[in-house]
This record gives sequence, C-alpha cells and structure tokens, in this order.
Amino acid sequence: MNRAASMISQVEQYLAFRRRLGFQLSSEGSQLLAFARFVDASGHRGPITLDLALRWARSSERAKPITWAHRLAVLRPFARYRLQFDPATEVPPLHLLGPAHRRQVPHIYTAKEIASLLEAANALSPKDGLRPVTYQTLFGLIAATGLRVSEARSLTRADVDLTGGVLTVRNSKFRKSRLVPLHATSVRVLQRYAEIRDRKAPWAQTTAFFVSDRGKALDKRTVQYTFAKLRQQLGWRARGGHPAPRVHDLRHTFICQALLRGYRKRRALGHDLGALSTYVGHAKVTYTYWYVTGIPELMALAARRFERFAHGDSQ
Repeated sequence: MNRAASMISQVEQYLAFRRRLGFQLSSEGSQLLAFARFVDASGHRGPITLDLALRWARSSERAKPITWAHRLAVLRPFARYRLQFDPATEVPPLHLLGPAHRRQVPHIYTAKEIASLLEAANALSPKDGLRPVTYQTLFGLIAATGLRVSEARSLTRADVDLTGGVLTVRNSKFRKSRLVPLHATSVRVLQRYAEIRDRKAPWAQTTAFFVSDRGKALDKRTVQYTFAKLRQQLGWRARGGHPAPRVHDLRHTFICQALLRGYRKRRALGHDLGALSTYVGHAKVTYTYWYVTGIPELMALAARRFERFAHGDSQ
C-alpha cells in the first residue's frame, strides 16, 4: 500500500480482512478507528511507531493506566498485520504499560438470592401480562445453565427442543455454536413458559423464544434495566469488585456451583473443567479458569481434599 495512504484507510482494510474471517471486532474496530483518526489528525503519514502508539494510548487524561494498556493491546494485532506491508512498523511490546485486563471478583449468588430474584421477577407488572413469567424464566434459565445473557435472549423457538431437552446456541461468542442439555426440571419450566407465551401473545411476530408483552424479542437494554430494578428492590449489595451484582454473575455462580458439586462427589477436577468449559461455550479451558472464584465452600472442600492428599489418602 502507498505509504501516503491515510491510517483510516489502512484500518478499514484490516477490519474488512478480519471480518471476512468471521471476527466481529465491534469494540476493537471502534478503538482502531479512533486511533486512525488521531494519527491522521496529527498529520502523520508513515508507519506505526512506538511513540505514536504511546501518545494515542495516553491521549485521554481521564483514562486510567489499565485503559492505556488496553488500547495498546487492541493496537498490537493491527500493528502485526501492518508489519507485513511495511517493515518499518513498530509493534508495541506486550504489557509495555502493564496488564490490559484486571479480573474483578464477581458477585457469587447464594441459592436464597437466586430464589428471591425469581420471586421478585414473577411479581413484576403487569401482573396479568407476559412480562413476569418471561423474566422469571429468563433469569432462571441463565442461573440453571450458565448461558450468557445474549445467548438466552437470542434463542429462537426452533432452538429450544422441549422433547429432547436440548438448547441449540448458535453463533455466540467466538462464533461458536453448541448444544446445551437441560435438566428435566428446566424442561418443565420452559414448557410452562411456552404454553403461557402462546396463550398470552399468540399474535407475536417473532421467532424468538422469549417474548415481551408487545410480542417482540427482548431488548438487551430492557433486560439490564429490569434486572437493575429488581436488584434495587431486593436491596442487594455487591460482594465482589463490581459496583453492583450483575446478570452475568449468574454465569459465574453456575460455574462455581458446578465445580463445587464435582468436589463434593470427589471427581477429577481436570475432567470436570474440560466438560464444563464445553458446556458453557468457552473456546479454551483457560477461559473457564477466569470464572473460578474462591468461595468459602469451594475453598473448604479443596483444603480437605489437599489434606487427604498430604496424608496419602487418594480417595
């Protein structure tokens, strides 16, 4: 490519190339285009340099160091791509400004909290509408299967096999699809919801499994808003690193509880993690490690298992 080409055109070429390979790059694309605008506005028309990358990363005075590091992490794949066209390109070293990600401890729900959430959802208004049972079933399904919120919202009626007791999750994160077997109790709850939905909203013009009172698929912001209102009503306080408990923390809770059950049954942890990673749709088992939180019950069982190991008890 001509060295005089704008950085915006170079970024657009890169994004088009990666998206043809199946990568969405929504937030990353926005950040790279912001970098390109920063570069073009500066009058720079040469290759990416370390100085240029650092100036852009630190260009927001209100941003925290972890944000600067994240900007460089987003820029590195693009710089490596540009290196094949321009050998003078400088790729920012890994962790030059520190780690780009910091794990914040999630809120691990108790069984009582989950039960309270479902009870509160069922009391939503209008009492004779579809909304209460929709949110009770949606949040219950996420808690029972560890689905991502987006995966649960995106389920179509064809994706929910109530005869075979299996969900088909299509093209979720990492462009992966998977089958999610359901417990018999979950199947019965979904069957009940489908019957109520079809009775209360037979005119719904959508293939979505979960439907609003208006007969439409659930909107992301509306789901988050509804959860926030229920959280406020229940008076929850965050026990983790986030400002408040999140819907996504139900997924964290599911993974911790699944490991806890494995420990109690004395199963091999490696086998459980591998199966669990597949079930929740992680591309690598290391991604599942990110969700493991040292809750007291899990740590106590791990300590007892280690104590038996230290005393030569393999059971």
